[in-house]
Amino acid sequence: MLLDSASMYFRAFYGVPDRFEGLDGTPVNAVRGFIDAIAGLLNEFRPDELVACWDNDWRPEFRVQLLPSYKAQRVADPADPATEEIPDRLSVQEPVMVAVLAALGFARLGVDGFEADDVIAALTHRSEGPVEIVTGDRDMFQLVDDDRAHRVIYTAKGMRNLQLVDDSWLHSKYSVTGRQYADMAILRGDASDGLPGVPGIGEKTAASLVTRFGDLHAIIEAALDPGSGMAKGVAAKVLASREYLTAADPVVRLHHPVPLPDPLIAPIPDEPADPEALLMLAEHYNLESPVNRMLHAMQQYA
Repeated sequence: MLLDSASMYFRAFYGVPDRFEGLDGTPVNAVRGFIDAIAGLLNEFRPDELVACWDNDWRPEFRVQLLPSYKAQRVADPADPATEEIPDRLSVQEPVMVAVLAALGFARLGVDGFEADDVIAALTHRSEGPVEIVTGDRDMFQLVDDDRAHRVIYTAKGMRNLQLVDDSWLHSKYSVTGRQYADMAILRGDASDGLPGVPGIGEKTAASLVTRFGDLHAIIEAALDPGSGMAKGVAAKVLASREYLTAADPVVRLHHPVPLPDPLIAPIPDEPADPEALLMLAEHYNLESPVNRMLHAMQQYA
């Protein structure tokens, strides 16, 4: 099981009441929600291994160079494009989450120069068995592959209303498979990631183009060919956005070479790795209840 950690703790920050604080006044609502979410996943899905994947670089330079609009709307300071706009009451909680995961004994992995998405994709590609990806980010849908038992546990409707995304779910929702999703998303666009899409081409048209003609390269080739059967108006829109489509393709696809530890051992701990540190963290940050719920979930693995 691979966690898109930022996706999860952002959701926890906005979903858990902001009334919980540590002894020093540090807000801990996201920490509490993140811990409870992981405990709930252990109880419901009983994964054999778990890695909390981290954004060491939320907006990698290689993506920005190809597509300057990539996540540009989330930049906190135009003078420093590397700074992400994050609420102050959330940013102070990230070190606490890191410390709690370490004290519990869960594997956490981030790679400099890459997003958690890239780490998840690399681990998924390397896995020889089933993979479950926990995220609220639709970008991860491109990793769904029924043939390899790779699916997404989608959190967009909350941890109590998880959606299990496989190829049949994607086909029902978008009329594409996991392998086709990235092409469709690039055509459609995604405002949350600064992807403008092709003006005048919506989700249904994007899906039909991918289904009929194939990947972006094939779609562009079809747009250039008057005998392809592509409607003239649609072809004109595709060709008008050819530069964007070419640039966005390597930005959106999650197939970049990411240096991973080998081997990566990530079993579910049945007891905390550092009980004393965990106790201190629980007491200092008012985390006794979620930590106890987590310890109870971990005991299933004893």
